[in-house]
Amino acid sequence: MKTNKGIDAKTIAAEIEKQISQHENQQAWQNSGRIISAGDGIVVASGLQDGRLSELVKLPGNSIGLILSLGENETGIAVLGPSSHLQAGDKAITTGQILSVKGSYNLLGRVTDPLLQPIDGLGQIASDKHDQDMPVEKVAPGVISRQDVRTPLQTGLKIIDALLPIGRGQRELIIGDRGVGKTAIAIDAIINQSKLNSNLTKGEKQVICIYVAIGQKQSKVAQVMGKLIENQSLKSTIIISASASDPASLQYLAPFTATAIAEFFMDQGEDVLIVYDDLTKHAWAYRELSLLLRRPSGREAYPGDIFYLHSRLLERSARMNDKLGGGSITALPIIETQAGDISAYIPTNVISITDGQIYLEPDLYYAGIRPAVSIGLSVSRVGGDAQIKAMKQVAGKLKLDLAQYRELAAFAQFGSDLDEATQKRLTRGKAITELLKQPQYQPVPVERQIAAIWLGMKGYLDNTSITDIAKTENDFLQALSKLKENPLSVIKKEATINENIEKVLAKTAQNLGLCLP
Repeated sequence: MKTNKGIDAKTIAAEIEKQISQHENQQAWQNSGRIISAGDGIVVASGLQDGRLSELVKLPGNSIGLILSLGENETGIAVLGPSSHLQAGDKAITTGQILSVKGSYNLLGRVTDPLLQPIDGLGQIASDKHDQDMPVEKVAPGVISRQDVRTPLQTGLKIIDALLPIGRGQRELIIGDRGVGKTAIAIDAIINQSKLNSNLTKGEKQVICIYVAIGQKQSKVAQVMGKLIENQSLKSTIIISASASDPASLQYLAPFTATAIAEFFMDQGEDVLIVYDDLTKHAWAYRELSLLLRRPSGREAYPGDIFYLHSRLLERSARMNDKLGGGSITALPIIETQAGDISAYIPTNVISITDGQIYLEPDLYYAGIRPAVSIGLSVSRVGGDAQIKAMKQVAGKLKLDLAQYRELAAFAQFGSDLDEATQKRLTRGKAITELLKQPQYQPVPVERQIAAIWLGMKGYLDNTSITDIAKTENDFLQALSKLKENPLSVIKKEATINENIEKVLAKTAQNLGLCLP
């Protein structure tokens, strides 16, 4: 076919292809820009019109940046690492890649930074053919992909496993003032998982643990690592640390990196426990980045999407259905309050995202009640679904009794004339409170918890001196373990307390000289 001017269709097609090619080259050229300003870990560049949110950018000196802000003519980039060498006029090139990290079983037992570079002095992390690239930002699993939270995740802490049970796939917030034992609860839970992993029965799955330190002192991270090594728990744990001396960009990235690694294990059908210590400092880091990027600030100077930041992080914790492998991520985010104010902006945000909270009360902590869990302000929205039947049997009335005791104890300070029923409740409450105290780094197996709580709830400790309760509990458990047919083993195996076991427990208590009130 010829046109009026003698140009055929092939010539026209060739010209169109040439124009398309030139346009593509122009687009590629637009992905190379120049730095306008640099400072405080933030770079603002122009000429990156095709840049995408969370895309990696190559910067001079082998530095890498992460696009966090897209403007009409400018692009805000957070530098992942040192940024003092970057200057205005330097070149910035988009890579077309979204930030991802490599999930691997070789990470177990290691301490890394948020870019998975080892910081434990044990050399590079070996690669494996089963390693997978995991995107740092990912859409949370949908409702159809999930299943109910029913399998318990035992923390080894009597007051939590009995009153505030945590299930695999749950998100349970640990909240309280500075220095009241928030991290201690999380570390005890990790130590207990390693003990359970070493005694798995047929059909049980191990729990892999990830501890994320955000804005913590390096000495605290080293202390946590030392305790995990001491309790032989580090081999099934990964520590990801962005310390207070690291740039805000790495502190912002740390929990997302950890969640991506957790998703790698969940995709393999594994159960994962992840501890975010803590999301208050994560919010501070994100606020710092946002203000440097000149985003509009809202309440308490936080950016408007601070709620979305934590919700898209915590919503990725789930228990997948069996068709997708049945793996799970259980999250224990930590939030620090100021003077016990749980109605502040960040605490209320995270409370509304999670499936319950463990509130640690300073007054209880300083009174020597540790873990200092406030019964009235703590809740698990999964509840008994994440408990074995035997624990439900013995702890059914425990929360109500403790709450009533705390209320009566406060009232009893103002008067001495109390009726007999009130005095009995106070006596029982004191005994149960003492029974639920627990030293740090000493998690208790669930069957021993059940037997101890049974002893207290039945009233066998009512006539025991408060100072002798810990010894009496230990003597009772030792006596049970020496029996020919160990009832503790039966409770563990059958997950229930039948009449025969209850008779054995009662007889053992009576043999120790304990009697009902």
